[in-house]
This record gives sequence, C-alpha cells and structure tokens, in this order.
Amino acid sequence: MKKLEKRRVKLNANRMIVGTLRGFDQFMNLVIDNTVEVNGNEKNEIGMVVIRGNSVVTIEALEPVVNRIQ
Repeated sequence: MKKLEKRRVKLNANRMIVGTLRGFDQFMNLVIDNTVEVNGNEKNEIGMVVIRGNSVVTIEALEPVVNRIQ
C-alpha cells in the first residue's frame, strides 16, 4: 500500500476527518498527517493525529485506487 494517499475517516459520534494515511497497525490504529476535521461547513486543521482503532467507523479513499500487481 502506498501510504501517502488521502483518506476520509468517519469516526464514532458523527465525527469526520480527512488526511494523509501514514501508518496503521493490527488494531486499526491510524496515524493521519495533514489532518482536517470536518464538521458541516467548518474545517479545522489539526496536523498529525493518532486515531484509536475502536473509534473508526469507515475509511474512504479520496483518490483512485490503482492496481499495483503487474
């Protein structure tokens, strides 16, 4: 997986963030860089964050996923 891809992450309590996925582990804890918290029309830049896996509801790719098997 290319780790510099933009992702939209929906969290519990109807929270949403958008940022660059830098890493993850077997518990789905995420490290997101250049993070923007989105709340309706409001956007709040919060930088690099670590998201605990049990808070993650969905992860969406914001860029096309390219088949890398050749």
